[in-house]
Formats: sequence, structure tokens, C-alpha cells
Amino acid sequence: MLEVLTVSHDEIVGQIKFSCQIPTVVEGILTRKIIARAAGEADIKVEAEELQQAADGLRLMNKLTSADATWSWLQKHSLSLDEFEELVYTNVASSKLAQHLFTEKVEPFFVEHQLNYAQVVMYEVVLDDFDLAMELFYALTEGEMSFPELAHQYIQDTELRRKGGYRGILHRAQLRAEISAAVFAATPPQILKPILTSIGAHLILVEELIEPQLTEMLRLKILSDLFSQWLQQQIEQVEIVTNLA
Repeated sequence: MLEVLTVSHDEIVGQIKFSCQIPTVVEGILTRKIIARAAGEADIKVEAEELQQAADGLRLMNKLTSADATWSWLQKHSLSLDEFEELVYTNVASSKLAQHLFTEKVEPFFVEHQLNYAQVVMYEVVLDDFDLAMELFYALTEGEMSFPELAHQYIQDTELRRKGGYRGILHRAQLRAEISAAVFAATPPQILKPILTSIGAHLILVEELIEPQLTEMLRLKILSDLFSQWLQQQIEQVEIVTNLA
């Protein structure tokens, strides 16, 4: 038979303190308050159909495919049905508020920062010896060896070696500044002269540069980023007084 242990409200609050989660919890509370206030000021309405759709989406995300599964999930998280509805309402209001505040600002932001959304398809081998990197660079450009051969011989990481040094499709922000400048100035396909960083000498094959496009996924990401920045600014303007008595 399982032993039954009771966990009190005070013990839960105490554990939040001991795990140093108070700032995170407080920020979450402030976020809900700010969203509720701003949504009210903007006269944002949440329709019943929107709530139902969002609730269905939340259940699907948590794999709650039956009433029993949903009820068990609510009990696990100490949520009443009313609190679940409040959670869904906040999610919908947050989404609509983000669209209200920033939908018209997404495209101008993209145009202003589009260089940050350029992408590169590249392969890379990092060596400890710059002189060796230069020798290998000339061997590559003169056709004495291929980049896959170089990768197979000099990459220690098994998975990266198997992929021939393929780094994937990367954004400018994912690269070191000195590497980014050279990569995005390349004329693909091009092997770059070794670039020396604190890590080592980088031999890079730039296979393709992908021009930035405002896809629906990127539009949503920019919208989310702008809204998150706005929320953080609102939180920073609030004097926080906590009462855990």
C-alpha cells in the first residue's frame, strides 16, 4: 500500500522559496496583470469560439484526449475548471494583444533588420594549426582534396565528421562576428581562407546564401519577440512589492 503524505500550502510556498523561483513566479504574475490591464485598455474581446478553440489546442498539446485525462491533468496541476478557463482566456487575450500592438510593426521591423535574417548553408572544419589550415586551403582550391575528405580526416566529432562538416542552415547571429562578415561576403560556392578565432583556424565552405524572406513562421517569431520585449519593458517599470505572509 502506498504511503499517503500531505503537502500543505505553506510547504509549497516554502519550496518555491528554497528553489529560488520567487522572481520567476512573480514575473509570471506581473505578466498576467499587465496583459489583463492592457487588453482592457485596448477593449480586446475574447469570443466563446476563440476560447473553445484555444482550450482544444491546449488539450491537444498536452495529449489530453479524454475527459478523464483532462481531469487528471487538472488535479496534477491543482487547477479548477474555472482556473483552466482563466488560463485559456489569458493565452487568447495575450495573443490578441500582441497582434493589436505589433501586427503593423512586423514588416517595418523585418525591413530594418533583414540582414539579421539572412541564412547560410555551410561546412566547417576547425584546426588548431593556422599554417596547416592555410596548406589545406590551397589543397582544396587547387583540387588536390575535397571538403568531405578534409572533414573526414580532421574532424574529431563523430557525427559532424559523418556529415562532412555540415553545419546546417545558420543565421548571421549564430556565427562569430569575424566569421559572419566573411561568410556573408562570399560568392557561393566558395571556400574561404582560414579565419582565426579564439577557438582555432576555421576552414569554411560556403555552399549557399539564402536571402531573407518574411515567411509566416518568421512573421510570428518577430511578433512574439516584439511582444516579449514590450512585456519586459512594462515589468521593468513596475515597483514590485511581494507579500508572502
